[in-house]
Amino acid sequence: MSQIKISELTFAYDGSYDNVFDKASVQLDTAWNLGLIGRNGRGKTTLLRLLCGALDAHGAISASVSFEYFPYAVIDMSRAAREVAQEIAGHTEPWRLARELSLLGVPEEALERPYETLSHGERTKVQLAAFFVRDNSFPLLDEPTNHLDAEGRALVARYLKSKSGFLLVSHDRDFLDACVDHVLAINKTGFELQNGNFSSWNENRMEQDAREQAENERLRGEMRRLTDAARRAATWSDKTESTKKSAADSGFVGHKAAKMMKRSKNIERRRNEAAERKGELLHDIETAEPLKLWPVAFHSDRLFEVNALSPCYGGRSVCEPQSFAVRRGDRLRLAGGNGSGKSSVLRLFAGEQGDYTGELWRAAGLTVSYMPQSTAHLRGTLRDYAEACAVDETLFLSILRKLDFARLMFEKDMRDYSEGQRKKVLLARSLCERAHVYLWDEPLNYIDVFSRMQIEDLLRDYAPTMVFVEHDEAFARAVATKTIRL
Repeated sequence: MSQIKISELTFAYDGSYDNVFDKASVQLDTAWNLGLIGRNGRGKTTLLRLLCGALDAHGAISASVSFEYFPYAVIDMSRAAREVAQEIAGHTEPWRLARELSLLGVPEEALERPYETLSHGERTKVQLAAFFVRDNSFPLLDEPTNHLDAEGRALVARYLKSKSGFLLVSHDRDFLDACVDHVLAINKTGFELQNGNFSSWNENRMEQDAREQAENERLRGEMRRLTDAARRAATWSDKTESTKKSAADSGFVGHKAAKMMKRSKNIERRRNEAAERKGELLHDIETAEPLKLWPVAFHSDRLFEVNALSPCYGGRSVCEPQSFAVRRGDRLRLAGGNGSGKSSVLRLFAGEQGDYTGELWRAAGLTVSYMPQSTAHLRGTLRDYAEACAVDETLFLSILRKLDFARLMFEKDMRDYSEGQRKKVLLARSLCERAHVYLWDEPLNYIDVFSRMQIEDLLRDYAPTMVFVEHDEAFARAVATKTIRL
């Protein structure tokens, strides 16, 4: 057990006018299982890179452990997975690596395969196993759940809960609750550290926000009353001074006017103190303006129907044949393990060509809004993208602002965005589209928890017809009306 001390940390990227961190300080313990949360673009990955020494900053970072960043960048993907794991783990006994892999449900034989042949989920688990056999290291885990299905997330959460000492970036509320014992939040004004998991932190946050908002309203009323009182006192002072009729009056009247003026100054001092206290409030409140959606009701109740459908790759079915219908008002979740065909079904619903067995019926004249999983195609400015997608630019940018997008990002190339910001671009485009059905493929990857809850509220309020794939169980519980498991 030792301390990680961050003191007066100040950092800005080259060419940026705004600091990501401005004299931020916090002290952490290497025995804690820390969850790192914050809005997209707030600096979570930047902090991990600063801890690793990949970026230079003003201030000081001191620790008696080495920091290891996940995911590890594998240069030669053709090497055996064992070589990659040993490179990450350093000098460690093979049996220790085998033990960690067994805890993560990965057979040791997988290490003999070329790393590139492993699934994304297997790569995640191999890297995690290698990280946690390193001695005197503190793993920095940057969103390890992005390529894991629900079962994989639950397994990795149990694995991490058994460990002691790591910093985890994740936006999955259930996952954070399952494996962290402290939360480090990056707020607008700096770091905030609390004991507990995400749910306890969020409950404390809402209570604190409510207290500050109530105090803000009280102080606003007090300042209004004090301003009126100061104005009356000053008026009384002027009137009293004007009643002087002779030299004999001047002593008494002057004394009375001076008392009035002193009272006025006291009131003004109290008003300034109240203004100062008010100015200390509400700096870290995370606002989330309600979003809007314009779904179009289809004239028929039935939108899609599949009978014994199974997507195929290379002539091979990837899942058991499925039969179900999508009806108006459904919010249907496609669930299942990695590679079970969820994205393929969504693409078929969107009208893309693909191999499959069975039957697929799609209602004629159906308008869909399809949000793909990948953001790799995003480049250029937001205005160019809005024009290419034929969506209203003003509405598109307005939705991004409600999703906590800074105006200064509007002119930047989307290739310079964080993954969370790129996902929000896809979400905003879909929310601009008037459609009979919304098809969303893992819409929440990299999206911050505040925006996730904002989107949940939107879908509950507007109840659009939709089919979606999402591994965030909290989101699925809040949104889905039915689930089909592939």
